[in-house]
Amino acid sequence: MDILRPSLININGRIYRRNAVKEEHYEDEEEEFSYVGPPESEAPAADEAFDSHYIEQTEKGYRCAIDVPSVLYKYIIGKKGETRKRLESDTKTSINIPKQGVEGQIVITGTHRAAVSSAVTRVEVLIDSFRRKQPFTHFLSFGLNNPQIQEGFLRFKDGVLEQCSQDHGVDGSIFQNPDKLHLTIGTLALLNEVEVTKACEHLQECKNFIKDITEGKPLPLEVTGIEYMNDDPAMVDVLYAKVNVKDGSDKLQVIADRLVEHFVSAGWMVREWDRVKLHGTVMNTLFRKDSTAEDRGGPGRQTMRDRESFDARNILKIFGACRFGEFDLNAVQLSQRYSTDCTGYYTTAGSVSFS
Repeated sequence: MDILRPSLININGRIYRRNAVKEEHYEDEEEEFSYVGPPESEAPAADEAFDSHYIEQTEKGYRCAIDVPSVLYKYIIGKKGETRKRLESDTKTSINIPKQGVEGQIVITGTHRAAVSSAVTRVEVLIDSFRRKQPFTHFLSFGLNNPQIQEGFLRFKDGVLEQCSQDHGVDGSIFQNPDKLHLTIGTLALLNEVEVTKACEHLQECKNFIKDITEGKPLPLEVTGIEYMNDDPAMVDVLYAKVNVKDGSDKLQVIADRLVEHFVSAGWMVREWDRVKLHGTVMNTLFRKDSTAEDRGGPGRQTMRDRESFDARNILKIFGACRFGEFDLNAVQLSQRYSTDCTGYYTTAGSVSFS
């Protein structure tokens, strides 16, 4: 790390400096943070809530309860409790953590409000840091699993295997499951049912602006043409179908960008691009060894060395303008990764209709 340009992290509008320290009890680096937020004159008053957490006064001092998924407890505890002991010693507080696997709240108590505030901040920073390292569990999606699109996809697949199966790396294992054709808007790591419920609530908050954009009607879409992700068509890992609104407007793009903006501002997503890259994956070399694989993240994720790319030059030449079909899109869904519902699509945790 460049000590003159340290990595910064933003939590609830406050900026912290990230100092990476190698610890032996995690495979990854444990990260400590030093606070570089506003000066004391701008600190919250004693009777105010500290950021998103309320610190209450008790007979013995002060107390704050934080909702933390049980999968993250170990990062607050540390090896043999060393991380918790250090936090308690540095902030002169007591940190009570539920048993591993039991969902509950981490409760911080202390004789001084400032001490509890400091402990809350440090716990929040640790939680945010290690949350970012968790594989995503859910994603916002636009389903492309319409019968007409599925039929067009199967025609495309049959044509490619008939005319291009001799090209390097092209075989039936790298095609998408037609029941799971979709556009990914953004991914989320929701670590317990409470977080899934909160994410569904945030999705419902988007209902008004979505219906304003769609004018309360489904969006007529056309799926035509294919494109590849990287720079060399002879060495491709992902081939995707292009999706556009039939009237030529950017309504679908605007909805996707607004959704990501909403979830990023709420702390449920990390912004990766200025605009969402809307693409319907039809071929992906991740599927070669794992038919349930997704576009990014997760346990068992194959590295670039593990992936065998395919030569897409003939596919692009013959099927570059392939017409998959048209349909009316009428919902955005919060989909669960590695799941299947009765239709063959991903299990839906929540959704918002366009009409």
